[in-house]
Amino acid sequence: MIQDFISGKKTIAVVGLGYVGLPLCIGFGKVFRGVIGFDISKSRINELKSGIDQTFEVSSEDIKKASVEFTDDPQTLKKAAVIVIAVPTPINSHKIPDLKPIESASQIVGSNMSKGTIVVYESTVYPGVTEEICSCILERHSGMKAGLDFKLGYSPERINPGDKIHTLENIVKIVAGQDDETTELLSEIYGAVVKAGIYKAKNIKTAEAAKVIENIQRDINIALINELSIIFHKLGLDTREVLDAARTKWNFLPFEPGLVGGHCIGVDPYYLTFKSQEVGYHPEVILAGRRINDYMGKYIAEQTIKNLIKSQIAVKGSKILLMGFTFKENIRDIRNTRVIDIYNELKDYGVNPFVYDPEADSKEVQSEYGIDIIKSPDDFSPYDGIILTVKHDAFKRFSVQYLQSLCRDSSPVFVDVKGFFDRDAFKSSGFRYWRL
Repeated sequence: MIQDFISGKKTIAVVGLGYVGLPLCIGFGKVFRGVIGFDISKSRINELKSGIDQTFEVSSEDIKKASVEFTDDPQTLKKAAVIVIAVPTPINSHKIPDLKPIESASQIVGSNMSKGTIVVYESTVYPGVTEEICSCILERHSGMKAGLDFKLGYSPERINPGDKIHTLENIVKIVAGQDDETTELLSEIYGAVVKAGIYKAKNIKTAEAAKVIENIQRDINIALINELSIIFHKLGLDTREVLDAARTKWNFLPFEPGLVGGHCIGVDPYYLTFKSQEVGYHPEVILAGRRINDYMGKYIAEQTIKNLIKSQIAVKGSKILLMGFTFKENIRDIRNTRVIDIYNELKDYGVNPFVYDPEADSKEVQSEYGIDIIKSPDDFSPYDGIILTVKHDAFKRFSVQYLQSLCRDSSPVFVDVKGFFDRDAFKSSGFRYWRL
């Protein structure tokens, strides 16, 4: 049956062409003929038709080479034998799962799919969403019955934005269908693209659970190191020196302290904790980890203020340069960045923070957060302090002397959240240096 997709006799469609959906769509388009790439954003479709990806996850050359029909016409989905839904699953302001994007996508697919279609979800959800929520929406809008007129599948995304090593092709793919036949077909389809191999989960709920705990595990481990960094600071110890010593043991896990943002690690735990509480269990460890990581922006801002005071710099009206705004290094993705927590906390203290980030899109930052990114670190110098929040490679070219030239003469503060620069070089140059 896989030959039908390779020849173009049968078509695969991908719904949602963001950081996850586009690489998948292009990956399919390199192997199968006549892949459909659907997105509700007309501007997104137009840029992709021009061979441009504003997320920089896929090159123009790959877009043009792939056999993909980009469209914002949902009726095109009627041609597809397999429809993959890859849309965001965020949380709302109360940290409750926001299923509106996946529900909306399910409604569109349900209204435009043909009998016999396999609908596969890649979005991160809690166990049960695919079969208990999405299935009902598909049935209601298609007039068909799941398991009889169409089949369900789940294959959780494992895309790491900005990572050119751990790409779609190089990460083992989990697949699960509502029956053995569907699982086998999905294994063949994804296996034609993913060279790292396929893992067949026992069922859809198992696959959903496996995905959501991947990021929970990372979140808790980072939370532990963040809490340790707070304790070590109170004990007068340098966290990174302690970690360097501990890493000499072969089985010590190499996590580092820092801000935890983005569309996955800072969000996914709330999906499982929501479901956990729904079935009567209050999760302690997962939520504790979330509280610690959500607190780190405030903690870093507080340490900045304390160091300003130690340098005898008036806090109110002081100027701080924030170097970095994306949620991690060397990408333009600003979704759920926790740098905003530092920014807002500094503002509450009467500090004037200025953001410089050579990777972030200034229009997107303004639209999402109402902040204007400065074009050059020099624009509003001299500063009373600098906070390195994201370790972009672009910052490697900044020497201690240059950063010092951006600041006032009287013992400026340098807060190195990521331990990016040489501590001794900064201390000897007159900075009051502090790192997480």
